[in-house]
Amino acid sequence: MKIKKRIILFLSLIVVLSVLSACGSSNTKNNEDPAASENGSGNAPSNEPLTLTFFDKNTSDKFTNAVAAEITKRTGITVEIQQPTGNPAEKLNLMLASDDLPDIILFDRRSDLVNKYIDSGAIIPLNELIEKYGPDVTEMYGDVLNKTRYKDGKNYYLSNWYGFENEPVYSFNIRKDILKELAPDKAEGGVPFTQSEFKQLLQDFKAKYKAMDGKDTIPLTMDGENFGGSFNTFKGMFGLMPLFEDNGQIKFDVKDPKYRDMILYMNDLYRSGLLDKEWAINKKQVWEQKLATGTILSTTGSFWDPGAANTILLKDRGEESQLFPYKVVADGVDPGKTSYGGRSSLGWDAITITKKNKNPERTMQFMNFLASEEGQYLLMWGIEGQHWDMKDGKHTPRPEVLQGFKDDWNAYAKETGIRKWTWFIKNGNGSDGTPYDLPGRYQRGAVDQMALKNLSDSVYDSVIYEGLGPQGGTPEALNEQKVTDIMKQALTKAVMAKSAEEASSIFDKMLSDMKAAGDEKVEAIYTTNYQARMELWK
Repeated sequence: MKIKKRIILFLSLIVVLSVLSACGSSNTKNNEDPAASENGSGNAPSNEPLTLTFFDKNTSDKFTNAVAAEITKRTGITVEIQQPTGNPAEKLNLMLASDDLPDIILFDRRSDLVNKYIDSGAIIPLNELIEKYGPDVTEMYGDVLNKTRYKDGKNYYLSNWYGFENEPVYSFNIRKDILKELAPDKAEGGVPFTQSEFKQLLQDFKAKYKAMDGKDTIPLTMDGENFGGSFNTFKGMFGLMPLFEDNGQIKFDVKDPKYRDMILYMNDLYRSGLLDKEWAINKKQVWEQKLATGTILSTTGSFWDPGAANTILLKDRGEESQLFPYKVVADGVDPGKTSYGGRSSLGWDAITITKKNKNPERTMQFMNFLASEEGQYLLMWGIEGQHWDMKDGKHTPRPEVLQGFKDDWNAYAKETGIRKWTWFIKNGNGSDGTPYDLPGRYQRGAVDQMALKNLSDSVYDSVIYEGLGPQGGTPEALNEQKVTDIMKQALTKAVMAKSAEEASSIFDKMLSDMKAAGDEKVEAIYTTNYQARMELWK
């Protein structure tokens, strides 16, 4: 009987100890941070293997090079890139309609698709995730987070290529070697052309070089497929902005009185035989081929647009045969108030997390790493000890890396991954004074240096004018599209008119047609959204 009582007591003691142990374990778990149970310890990033699907409109390459492998090593994240052949916008619309969403989407930030995705609930607000898992995001982005809030006050995306950068964009790109012959005082830059001087340059070229290598020459050509870039070059000359501010009202740019002057100047060049007769139908490939022949004196567009042709000209004819960027100033315009460079401080792209993402916390930790200074140098410089070294407290690229980009930028980026995965990129310099963008900013070529010399004072922050239009699918959005189509067709005809009077008449009819198409309804939305934005940014 005594033995039986002892056994019962012993068993009871075991049960009590087991219960106490279980309670202790339970209490420990209940007191843990939810992030600790999921990620190991507190908000510390986890390195557990995870694959995220990423729709990036800018690339379709596989995430397999050296930088990609290093990102996976440091974060545990493998990225499965999704990008369609054809038009990314069409794919994004289809994805939204079918609710077939990846984990992450990179949009054009200025596209109305971003708002459509937000309004449909397809992408999630990031504020709480940033607060818990994004200390580097908060530090690096700063006031950009305030300015990229949606109308409900929440952040739904992180910008890409953000931060204002005093880098030129548009220019008149002119062959420097010929410029040294015809206008030697302008060849080395620093002194802009007046509009009459530029026309005289084109005339002098036409008179001296009727043909080159047995081919007819063209004083000025344009890429017909890059209508915006071509016209923005001339707009820069006249100091025109993306939209026209008129006594507190925001209107289409063509309503600025200087726009008519611009069209009449372009028409004069065309009628004088100085502007390529085929400019409106030039496909990009044809335009590049024309430039590469060496028979073209000048072209419009971004100063980097002739890059492919310049590579050929450099190889065949030497450095100064390339098309270098210069400024032309319209009569009555202050050279310092020309507008050749609209740069958005809020960036080009919007990177979002979709509602289908099952690991938003890990995704934000991934984003936070890439957005950090460490992540930026990995994305844009590569791997320490392999692509760069730290010398005297500064990031120092290895010579073979610089040479690789000089020899074939695209191939080297694809091979190494340096500047291939351009996500959460911040413009400017890191804490040691070296630029985040190694290939684009560390060593500036002769063409880049000329752009900085001639056009840095023409750069402005275009962000205030972005995304002011009506929401997609609304009647006003249809009005805006009709007005835009009317403008493009009429402006093309006006430039190629047979006389200045005809060009002006076409311009007048365009304004009348725009009014009939509902331009004032669209401008009312521009003005309302502009005022709301100014209020939100206070």
